[in-house]
Amino acid sequence: MKLMQHAQYLAYNPGVTPKQGGLPGLDVLKNVIGSINLFGIIATVGALVISAVVWAWGHHSGGHQAEQNGKKGTAIAAGCALLLGAANGIVAFFSAMGTQVH
Repeated sequence: MKLMQHAQYLAYNPGVTPKQGGLPGLDVLKNVIGSINLFGIIATVGALVISAVVWAWGHHSGGHQAEQNGKKGTAIAAGCALLLGAANGIVAFFSAMGTQVH
């Protein structure tokens, strides 16, 4: 009977928590992910510049579709920049919220 109670407890609380430095190569993985994030931010800057140019060109040439596409691209690039910049905070927030679930 005691084994059954222990198994039920493990089903509810396995006792697994994130451990810093538990695997070899963790620093390399952090560097790779950081580099990918930087690449994404640089690409987003390029997309923002191109979208702003298309927006201005569409506005001054009377191309309403180009103007709307430029606006849309600018908004999307700004949203991507927001998400890329806030990635650590977003993950930390939801990870902390997840630890409070019982």
